[in-house]
Amino acid sequence: MRQNALLNIDIRSYGGASDPHRHDFAQLVLPLKGTLAIDIAGREQRLDAFRAAFVETGAPHSQAGDRANRWLIVDLDLASLDPEVADRLVARPFLPLAPAANRLVDYMSFVAGGGGARGDQLEHWLPLLLDALVQAPARPQSRLAALLGQIEAAPDRSWTTEAMAERTAMSVSRLHALFRSELDTTPAAWLSELRLNRVREWLATSDAPIAELAFRAGYSDQNALTRAMRRATGLTPAAYRRQSRAEGPSR
Repeated sequence: MRQNALLNIDIRSYGGASDPHRHDFAQLVLPLKGTLAIDIAGREQRLDAFRAAFVETGAPHSQAGDRANRWLIVDLDLASLDPEVADRLVARPFLPLAPAANRLVDYMSFVAGGGGARGDQLEHWLPLLLDALVQAPARPQSRLAALLGQIEAAPDRSWTTEAMAERTAMSVSRLHALFRSELDTTPAAWLSELRLNRVREWLATSDAPIAELAFRAGYSDQNALTRAMRRATGLTPAAYRRQSRAEGPSR
């Protein structure tokens, strides 16, 4: 890495879906909390504690965050990176995070959150992080991947815990154990968060009636959605739609 590759480091949270935008610098999006749906030049992924993203200089991208999400954002001069590292990042914009990379992200978020990092800390931290990112092996396929994909494709279905267990040919107790070990949550909590995230994205990006969005996300009616939104955000769906549009897209 040549000098001055790191342009800026920041901790951010993202709300409703942003409009596609570009930067004249490259960017790493590193997870601290929550999930983030991101589209980079037409390629979509959901980032979480195990997956980061690299946005190439000039690449169009947009994102939509869930509630209480936090990300370590690192702006980079791509031309100042080692060419081999830069080529690997460009070739693989969605990056699996090995434990070493997670520890480096946690460390720098602690330093940055305390009022800024010193130059010598950044000088040593960034090369270690980049090496951990480009060397990270692909994550083993989640044992829940097929089930999660089915639910994400049709959140309106009646996804009881029993129905999920049946789809995966395992017991309810085993399903709960897998959700705890892989996602640190329960099946019901994960489903609730998925549905709320979908509704928030739709509220921010469409003018569809709220009752229709409630049905599409799997709620019994608009009142059920309103109760869930109030518990999660303190806002009604209509108020959330107004607020998300007033705030505008994140950087």
